[in-house]
Amino acid sequence: MKSNPLLLVATLIIICLISCNKYDAKGNQIKDYDEIQKAKWLIGEWEQVDSLGTLQEIWTIKDDSTYTGQSYYIQNDKDTIHDEQIELTQDKEHLIYNTVVDGENNDESISFQMMKDEDSLLIFENPKHNYPEKIEYQFKKNNLIATISGKLKGKFATKSYTFKRKK
Repeated sequence: MKSNPLLLVATLIIICLISCNKYDAKGNQIKDYDEIQKAKWLIGEWEQVDSLGTLQEIWTIKDDSTYTGQSYYIQNDKDTIHDEQIELTQDKEHLIYNTVVDGENNDESISFQMMKDEDSLLIFENPKHNYPEKIEYQFKKNNLIATISGKLKGKFATKSYTFKRKK
């Protein structure tokens, strides 16, 4: 009996592809979410205190492909004047930053795709959104620096917030 070398090569490729996948005890495929791991330094409670109030941002791990964040500004220790829900999700090989700001955009989500990542820097962009068009997070000297930028009332504007980790 003669063996078909093409069939043998195809069989070996299929076996390699199947064996490269990871499975749990129930036989479900375990997926690797490497992109979301690049943002792990966001996890925790962060705050910026000034004379008008406190801006807080809290990041938690929802599951293996999603982090959730909440950002809010409390003025005079009682009035919440900004409330934002954030979801950072790995969708295939892309990291997507989805945000809903209470009272803005009909309370609908706006998505920003990660365009750049470095050791302690994440940059998300949505050029179709007016303000912000870009959201940056940087971990620098034990601080979290969040910067938003884009066109505001026809002019380019940028605003940075420096957070300290809440103890």
